[in-house]
Amino acid sequence: MNMNDLARRVKEASIQLAGTGTERKNETLARIADALIKHQAEIIAANKEDLLRSEQEQLAEPLLKRLKFDEGKIQDVVDGIQSLIGLEDPVGKTMLATELDEGLELYRVTCPIGVIGMIFESRPDALVQISTLCLKSGNSVLLKGGSEARKTNRILADIIAEATGQTGIPESWLALLETREDVTAMLKMDKYIDLIIPRGSNEFVRYIMDHSRIPVMGHADGICHAYVAEDADLDMAVKLVNDSKTQYVSVCNALETLLVDERIAPEFLPKLKQELDKKQVELVGCSNTCKLIPVHPATEEDWKTEYLDYKLSIKIVSGLNEAIEHINTYGSGHTDSIITTDREKAARFMEYADSGNVMWNCSTRFSDGFRYGFGAEVGISTSKIHARGPVGLDGMIIYKYKVVGNGHIVEDYAKRTKQFTHKKINRSFPL
Repeated sequence: MNMNDLARRVKEASIQLAGTGTERKNETLARIADALIKHQAEIIAANKEDLLRSEQEQLAEPLLKRLKFDEGKIQDVVDGIQSLIGLEDPVGKTMLATELDEGLELYRVTCPIGVIGMIFESRPDALVQISTLCLKSGNSVLLKGGSEARKTNRILADIIAEATGQTGIPESWLALLETREDVTAMLKMDKYIDLIIPRGSNEFVRYIMDHSRIPVMGHADGICHAYVAEDADLDMAVKLVNDSKTQYVSVCNALETLLVDERIAPEFLPKLKQELDKKQVELVGCSNTCKLIPVHPATEEDWKTEYLDYKLSIKIVSGLNEAIEHINTYGSGHTDSIITTDREKAARFMEYADSGNVMWNCSTRFSDGFRYGFGAEVGISTSKIHARGPVGLDGMIIYKYKVVGNGHIVEDYAKRTKQFTHKKINRSFPL
């Protein structure tokens, strides 16, 4: 089937899916979760083939870690689906209700976006998270995963489509793309695709934006910061920096640059280095950092780099204002945190650090749709329109205006024989 016919079928399925009730969607999600557990052995076998081939092709270590999809990862995505089932259906919610005049009422009601074109990296768990979020929010989806995960992605897509068909939802609501040519074709299909969400490098996301008329939502780099203020609890700071950097290094919410107040740096940095040495984290630092602990000098490029590995850049700053300035200059708008005992300082940081997620005294790794209680996420948006931060169910819907009247015509209001009342009313859309 050519791409045009495939996209048309997905678009047609999206119309039916948009009107599917909550009970059927939840039943389908439950069947998907059961099927993933039932076919666990086949999924892991396919993933091992992908891992072996990728190792032979010398895929970078961070990507290999993302690619691995074992029993633990499968259970994680199943837990995410169960959480998703328990969430309120985002579709059909009345956001605004206004009486325009007696018998003439306006409602703003949530609805699915339509067809999502999703391009993502080597993580197979992303395929499950994205597709189930789309299903719950009533959106059809065209999925393009990394070629390194092709066997894992195929079996996952087949399992999800088969489970979907068992509940009467058309299996064509989901389609898996596999080639670069498919992506090129997808970018031109603004007739069928309503939104593209790319996950990858800055260059890749910019390429997508420059080569498509379809709206694009997404993030590229996750250059995340932590600022250790002069009044921070140093033991807490060591623990939080360690978790932010090393709990899982190859993800977009892992810490990449540490900012340390100059007044506590002489005491804090040796403590931190001792802990990070246990995890074999490579440290680079500014000239002042190099005077306090034995590290390689950092370059200007380090402040702009998402390592996705056991590497951390460190800069000593004069205070809160310099920390915020550095974040807003070099950050990617993803996740930034402050470690301090001063509530006012924390409030100022969270107000002025220009990021989708700002945190006080906790790990940057909490920046995640599942951990936020969104069920899962299709990605983290660093844009400032529609959705920002972890994009869960609420980021997968838009709205439409529904107007209900009883023979009302504009001529009456143009001639001023009738007047608008514009009264707020407290009720949901009646149909």
